[in-house]
Amino acid sequence: MPAPVREGPRVNEEIRSHQVRVIGADGSQLGVLSIQDALDAAAQVGLDLVEVAPAADPPVCKILDVGKLKYETQKKKSEARKKQKVIEVKEIKMRPSIDEHDYQVKLRNMRRFLDDGDKVKVTIRFRGRELAHQDLGMKVLDRVRDELDELVKIEQHAKMEGRQMVMVMAPR
Repeated sequence: MPAPVREGPRVNEEIRSHQVRVIGADGSQLGVLSIQDALDAAAQVGLDLVEVAPAADPPVCKILDVGKLKYETQKKKSEARKKQKVIEVKEIKMRPSIDEHDYQVKLRNMRRFLDDGDKVKVTIRFRGRELAHQDLGMKVLDRVRDELDELVKIEQHAKMEGRQMVMVMAPR
């Protein structure tokens, strides 16, 4: 059966080096000590010896409270998760013969999505004989691109995918 995988740094008796560089609880350098002396120094102040830089020669250990260290790292991870913004791709569907008011409504929605930090996928759907007039769809996409030029960078230029023309924009 394989050995269990450790989470976090080695603590106290788990440290395998014979000599370690020790940093005190107040941040002062205690120098290079044998592992037993370092463990004794940590025990005197009632804290743990934690290996903070195992790759160094000799490894660097710090005297601190392990519970507090775990709490701090968990807190930092949750803060990072809170600040993370998931970028979604919002899709706006249009037709090549879209009316002016409908176009303005869709444009306003695109602006709102881009201000929220989301990508926008503009899809022009062709039906029946409209497929023969792809230039009309291209004009609509060019108009969208021109009107949103200061807000966006084009990630995917207009191209046909089956019966629809697609363009993807991302906020600047």
